[in-house]
Amino acid sequence: GVASLGGYANVFQKTVLASGVIPQISLIMGPCAGGAVYAPAMTDFIFMVNKTSHMFVTGPDVVKTVTHEEVTHEELGGASTHTTKSSVADLAFDDDIQTLIQARRFMEFLPQNNKGAIKHRETDDPDNRLDESLENLMPRDSSKPYDILELITKVVDEADFFELQKDFAKNIVVGFGRFSGNPVGIV
Repeated sequence: GVASLGGYANVFQKTVLASGVIPQISLIMGPCAGGAVYAPAMTDFIFMVNKTSHMFVTGPDVVKTVTHEEVTHEELGGASTHTTKSSVADLAFDDDIQTLIQARRFMEFLPQNNKGAIKHRETDDPDNRLDESLENLMPRDSSKPYDILELITKVVDEADFFELQKDFAKNIVVGFGRFSGNPVGIV
């Protein structure tokens, strides 16, 4: 048991040392339980699959034994729970294929490491384009609401915005887009 815990510690140390150096992305595409949950939970970004992926340290049977509460795998650690309540996961997708496609798309916004060059992407979207609709998007009265997602998609290249944590803390928008072909983080 002690050697096993030492193995986990080695994995965790490598994750900590890589933090801020290389982007770490975990894809949870099935059940992930026990000690195996700690490693993805320590990474920078987590994507899950709706209804088939679960993350929890202790499963429903142990919860029932200890607390006498009945909880399903999905309620305890499903994609919906982690994208709407705990914010452990950044996004959830409908199936494995979509998860892989979106992870690949997401990686296009990130450098290979903290010293790597940003990934410029050629675009036909002119950086000096005008969008007359922006004139009326934001109300003159600052107490009136407006759709920040609409604003973002109108100003980033090709209306391509990769939103993270979109189902959690809906009062803030976080994600990645591009200006003049260069990726930027948007908060």
